[in-house]
Amino acid sequence: MIESKYLKDNMQNIQRLLDIPALKHFEIKNLAKLLRLSKIREYNDGEVIIREGDRDPWLYFLLNGQVSIKKEGHDIVEIDKKGEIFGEMRIIDSLSRSASVYAIGKTVCIAVDTSAQEKLSSDEKKLDFLLLLYRIFAEYMSIRLRLTNDELVKAKAEIKRLKKLKGKEGKTRILTRTIIK
Repeated sequence: MIESKYLKDNMQNIQRLLDIPALKHFEIKNLAKLLRLSKIREYNDGEVIIREGDRDPWLYFLLNGQVSIKKEGHDIVEIDKKGEIFGEMRIIDSLSRSASVYAIGKTVCIAVDTSAQEKLSSDEKKLDFLLLLYRIFAEYMSIRLRLTNDELVKAKAEIKRLKKLKGKEGKTRILTRTIIK
């Protein structure tokens, strides 16, 4: 991994954040706060970004590349859209990381150090930052929950179809045994 220093809240960096779909509706002052707690991280193919079970404070925005999320060695999903976030569950529930995340090819992320809130000067700025994070989380969690619901409906339909198919096969076997006797 190659990592930058904490970013400065200059207009060039703020513009980079405004290019992220999830952040384009936020006020520049809030994006400046986010920048001061952020670093750019570059990963090579196969490199671990997040390790299942860890308790690190980092939240990630994908800038370029692709990541694979795996739980207990099972593929969960691949993310390849600029601005997608990952690592948010640990920040919300304070539990250990629920899955591992691996870079696919060269991958570049903005990593936000959510434990570095002391770099913000006042309680009001800290509160604004937390509200910003939770709004981002809420939007992404809603999108992901809808996708999960769609996948669950498809899986239940497939189970129902397979049960019907198995039931028909069972009836065919009974009928075949009866005819043979």
